[in-house]
Amino acid sequence: MNGQTKGSKRFARLAQRPINKDTFIQEWPEVGLIAMDSASDPKPSLKIVDGVIEEMDGKARADFDMIDHFIARHAVDLERSAEAMATPSKELARMLVDIHVPRQEIVQLISGCTPAKVVEVVNHLTVLEMMMALAKMRIRRTPANQAHVTNRKEHPALMAADAAEASLRGFAEIETTVKVARMAPLSAMAILIGSQAGRGGVLTQCAVEEALNLRLAIKGLTTYSETLSVYGTDPAFIDGDDTPWSKAFLASAYASRGIKIRFTSGTGSEVLMGHAQGKSMLYLETRCLMVVKGAGSQGVQNGSISCVALPESLPGGVRAILAENLIATLLGLEVASGNDALASHSDIRKSAKLMLQFIPGTDLVTSGYSAVPREDNLFGGGNFDAEDLDDWNVIQRDMSIDGGIHPVREDDVLRVRERAARAVQAVFQELGFPTITEAEVGAATYAHAGTDMPNRDQVADLAAAERFLQGQQTILEVIQALDAHGYGDIAERVLEMQRQRIIGDYLQPSAIFDDDFRVLSAINDPNDYQGPGTGYRPAGKRWQAIQDLPQAVNPREMVGEAPTPIALRLQSIGPAAQGVDMEVVVALGPAFGEEITTTIGGLSHSDVLREVMAGIAEEGVSARLVRVLATSDCAFIGHEGAKLSGSGVAIGIQSKGTTVIHQRDLEPLNNLELFPQAPALSLDSYRQIGRNAARYAKGKATTPVSVPVDNTVRLRLIVKATLMHLRETKRVVLGALPLELQVTWHEEPL
Repeated sequence: MNGQTKGSKRFARLAQRPINKDTFIQEWPEVGLIAMDSASDPKPSLKIVDGVIEEMDGKARADFDMIDHFIARHAVDLERSAEAMATPSKELARMLVDIHVPRQEIVQLISGCTPAKVVEVVNHLTVLEMMMALAKMRIRRTPANQAHVTNRKEHPALMAADAAEASLRGFAEIETTVKVARMAPLSAMAILIGSQAGRGGVLTQCAVEEALNLRLAIKGLTTYSETLSVYGTDPAFIDGDDTPWSKAFLASAYASRGIKIRFTSGTGSEVLMGHAQGKSMLYLETRCLMVVKGAGSQGVQNGSISCVALPESLPGGVRAILAENLIATLLGLEVASGNDALASHSDIRKSAKLMLQFIPGTDLVTSGYSAVPREDNLFGGGNFDAEDLDDWNVIQRDMSIDGGIHPVREDDVLRVRERAARAVQAVFQELGFPTITEAEVGAATYAHAGTDMPNRDQVADLAAAERFLQGQQTILEVIQALDAHGYGDIAERVLEMQRQRIIGDYLQPSAIFDDDFRVLSAINDPNDYQGPGTGYRPAGKRWQAIQDLPQAVNPREMVGEAPTPIALRLQSIGPAAQGVDMEVVVALGPAFGEEITTTIGGLSHSDVLREVMAGIAEEGVSARLVRVLATSDCAFIGHEGAKLSGSGVAIGIQSKGTTVIHQRDLEPLNNLELFPQAPALSLDSYRQIGRNAARYAKGKATTPVSVPVDNTVRLRLIVKATLMHLRETKRVVLGALPLELQVTWHEEPL
């Protein structure tokens, strides 16, 4: 060792893995760095006197903070509380996973629980049980998804094009935000127009300061909002210059304008702000959720959101995030379940976390799938982004799960992207905004990221945005501009969105629109899951859309009907006789050189056979060809040949190229050498196989043929291998005797 410390090479390699770029810490409960079950979390209790809560979770009314007061007045159903608080928490937990207990019965019981009681119930559940409960307790039957659409250049044409693509892909909601707050009117306008260019009924919002957000809504530029943040301790609320009552008032202001509202909360925000008061993240999040319920919001965006790396640094952090999603459903809230902010450097870890919501389904599986590249995402980088869309679609198809989007065709995407960019171009022209050029429209149509776009005069765009915000123009002028320039279909959809604000049906809990502006909500599409054979599962046209991957090919076309011509003719000259001479029998599969003429690796059968026979000849041994008809199995083809061989040694070759060197006295599934990875075999490999077989026949010590190992071969070629083997198996004649073959070589393929 020469005094030097020698470390494990495996540990050195592990240290470089993406997972080890994440931060992991031990619990520190005193400051709130604990995901669940802190010693400082209160025990459930409730005392009611003359219809007033006098004690809640071990705290007397005189000691209530403002959150306690709000929850006590607005979030606990006193008519249900006696039964709910008296029911053992473990019994309530078991009801959650009992398919015989209806969802509504549980919601009614939970409505009478205090925050500590709710936490105690959920603490009894494993992650698997939480997923089972989430599948039952989700309030809308049909799951959906939300997209984030932003770009670092804040380019309106690209914003519209990306929104159109996201809409076409099936996202039910699209959210944007801005680098510069004053740009909000143009960004909100761009995604509203773009979303309706993709299809009708997509809800949009712009995440900015709440007063500005409300002004955008009044102008008609947004149709939902989820920027109303709530916190689980008074100091955290006060730091945000808010109270539960001010949030409730703001929610009412939005609702009065026909704007759908979700609050935002999530584990970790209080400790991040330095105000956790020693409580667990989940307990504080439960207080948040009860504030949301008490404020009358129809739903919540939660799942730690932008704080996600904080609970994930702790033991049980991901379990706590799932628990907060579940608790929201227990309170009857729509859940947009996070999975938006970057959660890990590790793709495995990110995907594992996603599955906790993806598999049981939530109202919105992510509260912001980055429909743009990560570098363009102004929300802090998406957990999944535009480069993961195909992966998402494949996972849906793999599991027969609806994750809220579906595959699309490139031509369709380019069509809606161009139309959206041109529609925004027309609106900018009509309203006197800075010109969007033809070059910008073209770039937006084909762009992947903001770096593909020309730069704009942002000072001029900001001035235009400010004029629109401060002036008399509203969404009506935008609609008129669209109609005047030939975009009547988009104008009608934008106008219909305004009409729906007046009707107000999409203010129902967990409401989204389908393509025809029909509302789907917890009222007319309630979750009816009660075990196998019930609840939502993709079927009919929806399942067809999910499974229709552009890259999925017709298996009938993967192996051509007509074999490729080769410079070889194999003619049967009668039944194969038992050999007596020093020879190596080359036993061919039923379709070799006829129905199939190339290996799975693309090698011509004529070349393969020529090299095998040349290798045998190099050792001074003769080769005899036979065709085995009774089986298509490589081992048995080789063994049949070995039984016929005068030396007792044979080479068996399937038509797809899989090869074996066999010996008469071995069991069929044993062998001298096996070459299962046909794509890894070269012509030189086949020559060496022939040489080795001849050496075995002569009884010489032989070094096995070295063949490269490619562990991705099966992944890439298993379907083709299956189809080739199916074709060969069709040529099998059970009980048929092997045939002697005569080979004729030709200068040109026949």
